Amino acid sequence: MATSDQRLPEIVVGLVATPPDYPAQVVARLAAELADRLAERVAADVRWTVREGWGEVAPRRDGGVEALLDDLARRRADARWDVAICLTDLPLHTQRMPLVGQTSARRRVAMVSLPALGLRQLRAVRAAVPGLVGRLLTDASEERVPPAAWAPAELVGQVAAIHRVVGEADAGEVIYIASRLIGRVRLVIGMVRANRPGRALLGLSKLLVGAFGTAALALTTDTIWQMGDALGGLRLTVIMFLGLTALVAWLIVAHDLWKRPDQETPAELARLFNLGTVLTLSLATAVSYLVLFAGTILAAALLIDTSVLEQTLQRPVDFTDYLILAWIISSLATVGGTIGSGLEDEETVRAAAYGYHPEPGGRRDEKDA
Repeated sequence: MATSDQRLPEIVVGLVATPPDYPAQVVARLAAELADRLAERVAADVRWTVREGWGEVAPRRDGGVEALLDDLARRRADARWDVAICLTDLPLHTQRMPLVGQTSARRRVAMVSLPALGLRQLRAVRAAVPGLVGRLLTDASEERVPPAAWAPAELVGQVAAIHRVVGEADAGEVIYIASRLIGRVRLVIGMVRANRPGRALLGLSKLLVGAFGTAALALTTDTIWQMGDALGGLRLTVIMFLGLTALVAWLIVAHDLWKRPDQETPAELARLFNLGTVLTLSLATAVSYLVLFAGTILAAALLIDTSVLEQTLQRPVDFTDYLILAWIISSLATVGGTIGSGLEDEETVRAAAYGYHPEPGGRRDEKDA
């Protein structure tokens, strides 16, 4: 069987992750199964070889998708791949709508913007990339594979994020775009997914420890008990949101996470980067708050006897009073934890900034193998 496979014509497909951070994880998982998917969906009488590669740590932003495709085309030619597919976490737009992907038969390359795929990105990539490879080879008049029997527009039904197809199909320059409204919502969700809020949550460990310490001290103060009893639900809600907002704002200011437009980053892209940063930090701090809230409830139930709380509040109490107590203490402790956020590791916190990618380590680019 191995000898028979060696006699088949070989087509080399390069998968490039740019930047080599989150996209590299998607590329690694896709590369393990792409050859089988290509044999199933494009051509079975071909020996498919999949190569992995890195793009730039800070991919070109000033030229948009065309600059990305030009860089990819040079990389494909240098590596002698037949076609190349780029997976990027850059949120790209065309005609004021989110760009999902684009193929260029002239350059024999294509790209996919992971954020535009929404939440379930790996599933969408598995469906999109084989179709893009088949389309590229067909439009490039590749004789080793049979021409694709489907039009580019048929990929709309296979990938939920794709709303319609524009461009010069006859020339092999095809653009896949999302819808104006749902596509934007999916793009924002996909940016948060690509920014990995779980990494930001783990990076705020010192903050959470500091907030727990503040909460432990507040539990011993009966004035806080009386304050929580006196405040209504609306005021407690406002205090909670003010505390979380102050924490997010402090993290952005203290660690310089706000992206300003410059020659490399257009204003629209900078706005998207900042939106992704704010949403990622907001989600991470909200989860931290819930963890703090749950821990404060447990500590209050263990440390404060019901009779002591009744004596202070001068009325019967139930579990609701412990919830209210944990609510106000968690909100105040979040503000206290904001001070501790300045002690976080700079590199760890900056990883929450969308568009910031540290130099990768531990991965090997196949061009250097």
